[in-house]
Amino acid sequence: MTDLSTRAAIRVIDTDTHVTEPPDLWTSRVPRRFVEDAPHVARHPGTGHSHWRIGDHWLMAVGFYAVAGWKDPPPSTPAELDEVDPGAWKAADRLRRMDEYGVHAHVLYPNLIGFEAPHFMRLGPELSLACTRAYNDFITEFASADPSRLVPITMLPFWDLEASVAEMRRCRDMGHRGVLFANRYEMIGLPSFTDRHWDPVYAEAQDLDLSVNFHVGFSSSMDGAASSLTALLEHFDPAVATRATSIGVMSNADSIAAIVTSGLCERFPRLRFVSVESGFGYIPYLLESLDWHWKGYGGARAGSLLPSEYFRRQCYGCFWFERGTLPLLETYPDNFMFETDYPHPTSISPGPASPAELPRDHIESAFAGISAEITRKVLHDNAAAVYHLDA
Repeated sequence: MTDLSTRAAIRVIDTDTHVTEPPDLWTSRVPRRFVEDAPHVARHPGTGHSHWRIGDHWLMAVGFYAVAGWKDPPPSTPAELDEVDPGAWKAADRLRRMDEYGVHAHVLYPNLIGFEAPHFMRLGPELSLACTRAYNDFITEFASADPSRLVPITMLPFWDLEASVAEMRRCRDMGHRGVLFANRYEMIGLPSFTDRHWDPVYAEAQDLDLSVNFHVGFSSSMDGAASSLTALLEHFDPAVATRATSIGVMSNADSIAAIVTSGLCERFPRLRFVSVESGFGYIPYLLESLDWHWKGYGGARAGSLLPSEYFRRQCYGCFWFERGTLPLLETYPDNFMFETDYPHPTSISPGPASPAELPRDHIESAFAGISAEITRKVLHDNAAAVYHLDA
């Protein structure tokens, strides 16, 4: 078992956090001829608050995704940026919050351009690429506050394969450690993520030794995330929200199953696939089920691996609040990583309306019965290997 001093000595890597985009991210960075059409913040006529707007589409209030420390439960959320925990959008404050939380490093994901990618796609080939590059430049600058602790992940202009490959190379040279990809491209009129259409991206990621990260909820429909979230919030019901969140996270099971049965792992045996915000406890069952039925349906053949063997070789999942399932980590000790999802509503971010405790306290209690070796792997070593971080 892991004693307190051993856990305290581990440099915890949080593999799923988000940065709230400042209101001028795109208007201050895209070429001048695009400024009027770029994503921007404006006063919503219905709510009276500052909301993101892309074209004719009103999206969420600027503080919607940053509820860490917020005083009230949903549907209440911060509306204005000055109501948001400054660690959500200011690098220096982020580092201070990480110290308070007992976390050494943060892997950084977007909010708006990730969850609302379909709206960016419709801006046209030039502006959509300019917006993607602007975001990647921004997150690079954000991470420059401490590159050893802040880990940028590349947003791809995935609607343009050639531009995606070029952006991967550019961002890798700027210090990015992985790329953000999606698991529901067919919902926005593109081929499934397992289709050979995407092989140029996978091949380049493998050559550059960049992980491919599938974040739950990314580009899940042509309307982006705001339409479904607005409907959920207008008539908020904790029961509905609880079911939607839990089942939504577990929907990553379909992506994991596709990765290990589609031939992706055979075509790209050195590529690391990460299911971000996947949770953990159900995955050992999923892999056992996949193996059983793979054999029963005749999928096993000479020279191929079982689904669980592909997973063990090159796939990863991320978990945060779980306790009772953690003893199962011994079945896949090299394939799971810790996250907090800071500063999102489900995150391990303490506040008056949250059941969360400080991440350092959560780790101290949740891992008390887990071996020192497994604790070190899931809190640090596995992530350090995936994202090329120093010990």
